[in-house]
Amino acid sequence: MSLGVGKSFVIDLSRDTKDVLVADPKIANVVLRSAQRAYIIGAAVGQTNVVFFDAAGQPIVAYDIAVKRDLNGVRAALKQALPAAYIQIDGVGDGVILTGIAATPLEAQQANDIAARLTGGADKVVNSITVRGRDQVMLKVTVAEVSREIVKQLGVDLSTSLSSGTSVVSLTNANPFTAYGKNLVDGNNVSLSAGGTTATLRAMEKAGVVRTLAEPTLTAISGEAATFISGGEFPVPAGYSCDPTTHVCTTQISFKKFGMSLSFTPVVLAEGRISLHLTTEVSDLSNENSITLSQAVSDTTTNSLTVPSIKTRRAESTLEIPSGGSMAIAGLIQDQTKRAVNGLPGLMQVPLLGALFRSQDFVNNQTELVVLVTPYLVRAVSPRELSRPDDGFVAASDPQANLIGNISRIYGRTGPAGGHHGDIGFITD
Repeated sequence: MSLGVGKSFVIDLSRDTKDVLVADPKIANVVLRSAQRAYIIGAAVGQTNVVFFDAAGQPIVAYDIAVKRDLNGVRAALKQALPAAYIQIDGVGDGVILTGIAATPLEAQQANDIAARLTGGADKVVNSITVRGRDQVMLKVTVAEVSREIVKQLGVDLSTSLSSGTSVVSLTNANPFTAYGKNLVDGNNVSLSAGGTTATLRAMEKAGVVRTLAEPTLTAISGEAATFISGGEFPVPAGYSCDPTTHVCTTQISFKKFGMSLSFTPVVLAEGRISLHLTTEVSDLSNENSITLSQAVSDTTTNSLTVPSIKTRRAESTLEIPSGGSMAIAGLIQDQTKRAVNGLPGLMQVPLLGALFRSQDFVNNQTELVVLVTPYLVRAVSPRELSRPDDGFVAASDPQANLIGNISRIYGRTGPAGGHHGDIGFITD
């Protein structure tokens, strides 16, 4: 028989009682209201037994009494906080044990926290809740960027020589393009010479656009971390080592990583909401801010090596999104404009003619970047229901390549076996 502390139980006996034996009166008390009715009252947490005897000294009935803590309030709190979970709580000594089934690890942890708060501490709670199944989360990240660059350069270089007898006076006016830092094209300029004076017109305009798109997708169990990397390494000179005997120097090489990486840790919360801690990065090689290294291999020969820079887009965040919902975790709009005028002081300000003594360049860079994330709760499906990127791909035969110019051909089904039409891949909830 189980009783709560301060709770009672009524017993009706089959015949008159003469004597009662209580093994430990500190645990439970017995009150006889009549010869055939008794009340058993729980006094303290513990175990004891009670035996009833008749007038002949023969035992009428015996009870093993387990006095436990009153957990009705805790049961009501668990039912109210987690109505969808099937969780039971029972007393063991001065502690409690949680059993049953929870839908997610979060529900199991919430039940443990409620029991610990209402029973006097986490050390008095034994959590034996079984999680029905750990959810799996598929995360789709989209990194999209568009960059535009416009460069305009216009300048005139003058070179003239004046001679008088044996004296020669030379004047050269070459104005650099400081906004862009270099000429768009060296050579192929328009030159005009007359009377010992040469005027070189340097005019060039450049417009370019770059589109970058990366869409990594990664799946992980709730509460576990997952990482996906797609990229490579490129060599970078790290110094020189010379042999003191042969005096031959060798370039030391180190490698730098670039490419796309995604790392995230999902935690499935209640009602299909997903907490994410993620880090994503997209990097590629760029000629911007690159450096050129030169090494003399002989008195007349010099080797040059251009080391590119790495352009990186990185985002790290912690957020909460419902399954199937999307959120922009990072965005960038950058508009940079440079304009510079260089020329001969005084003469460059002369109207009209001043254009012969100056150069000007204009640089405009525009960048727009956005990082989108979309998590899904997913479950596995049959391999026959999945599609691979190489489904339907067949390399062209030699006659097709030589006569028609094909390098590949597509044939067969456009989806999984069985003629399925519609979305293909993970089943999302």
